[in-house]
Amino acid sequence: MNRRSWLQSFGMGLGGIAVAELLAREAGAAGPAGLALPEGSKGGVLDAFHVVPRAKRVIYLFQSGGPSQLDLFDHKPLLKERDGEQLPESVRGGQRLTGMSGNQSSIPLAASPYEFAQRGESGAWVSELLPHTAKVADRLCFVKTMHTESINHGPGVTFMQSGSQIPGRPSIGAWLDYGLGNPQDDLPSFVVLVTKNKSGQPLMSHLWGAGFLPSKHQAVRFRSGADPVLYINNPPGVSTESRRKLLDGLRQLHEHQFAEIPDAEITARIDNYEMAFRMQASVPAVTDFSDEPASVLDLYGPDASAPGTFAANCLLARRLAERGVRFIQLYHQDWDHHGNLKAGITREAKETDRASAALVQDLAARGMLDDTLVVWGGEFGRTNYCQGLYKPGNDFGRDHHPRCFTIWMAGGGVKPGTTWGETCEYGYNIVRDGVHVHDFHATMLHLLGIDHERLTYKFQGRRYRLTDVHGKVVQGILA
Repeated sequence: MNRRSWLQSFGMGLGGIAVAELLAREAGAAGPAGLALPEGSKGGVLDAFHVVPRAKRVIYLFQSGGPSQLDLFDHKPLLKERDGEQLPESVRGGQRLTGMSGNQSSIPLAASPYEFAQRGESGAWVSELLPHTAKVADRLCFVKTMHTESINHGPGVTFMQSGSQIPGRPSIGAWLDYGLGNPQDDLPSFVVLVTKNKSGQPLMSHLWGAGFLPSKHQAVRFRSGADPVLYINNPPGVSTESRRKLLDGLRQLHEHQFAEIPDAEITARIDNYEMAFRMQASVPAVTDFSDEPASVLDLYGPDASAPGTFAANCLLARRLAERGVRFIQLYHQDWDHHGNLKAGITREAKETDRASAALVQDLAARGMLDDTLVVWGGEFGRTNYCQGLYKPGNDFGRDHHPRCFTIWMAGGGVKPGTTWGETCEYGYNIVRDGVHVHDFHATMLHLLGIDHERLTYKFQGRRYRLTDVHGKVVQGILA
């Protein structure tokens, strides 16, 4: 070894150890006594929870494209009274519009063509489009005052998934894996499921990526078909024993490389290879629904037996949650209805309503809802006015609307049978109790036992966190 190599090895070795130790101390400062992580959790930087956790896991049913809150949850009778009239400038307040409706000479209000009713003892307003969701309304917390800065899909979806409109930041699940580690050995702690054969805005892998965190924290995507996880099965002629020997040899080479250059990506590569090997047995078991009783399959609907459908993904999410997967992200596209709203939203509601409600019911029946946080919602809402020409009674479209939109949450320490926040009578602005994207993320982390201001990672000279430099916990929706 020459002098330069020795200095590099010595300096980077000690420096890497010191930096890793300091970062772990910063991120994982112990919380109150008695909040130790569950036995078996490994790979995370936290030594203990910051606050008492209410949820052990999250199932996030992301509805990509921006579902229309005015046709699903936010009932506005005034729009029927003023259907076809111009949106008052006093209501719009000079808000910028997208290029799709910003140049319209007319901005006519458009009433929802669907009937609403108050559901359950809570009296939550739910549209006729969602009859199954209506039946579980008393288990849900409707947040009607979500708002965001994003007015277009790419930045909007990225913001909801990573706390930044610009790609490159870690996603929610990556932050959780970095902080809390993986509670079990045979499956990743962060899994993504995407409904098959859907159109709409594209979904990029950065939405579930690790950003500047080590790559081992990114999600594993499960697909429909013979190989739910790509590249984990042995090729023809390669036995499990020979694959094990190959990985052992590869591990030795990586450890030798790490001794020379202590790069976190080298250890991440080792961890990923080992997880892939263990998933050769665990993935077929979790994706095989043959042990599910007919009553459960019927609960989720006829699509539950078709791999890759939203219903099948909801059932798979419950099976993953049972096996200790901490963050399960479902993506369902095609909620972007600039035209032909009636046909589009009716189709998407039919594809998602039954399975979404079934997931809540199924978790409750198994005693898992109390410690599983279920979230349903998109990246923004839709306008109360029509995009393009409008004639009452005709099919029409709605543009993007970031000022207010609705999501619902269930279980995991959230107050059931609650409607949080209020929008104006036009459904255009927030009247009280707004919830920003950063507030939503702060609340989610809080329910999982994490103080969003204390889970940080130093990158390029700055400490980053999921909520950037913003965010507050929405105490009013906590049970």
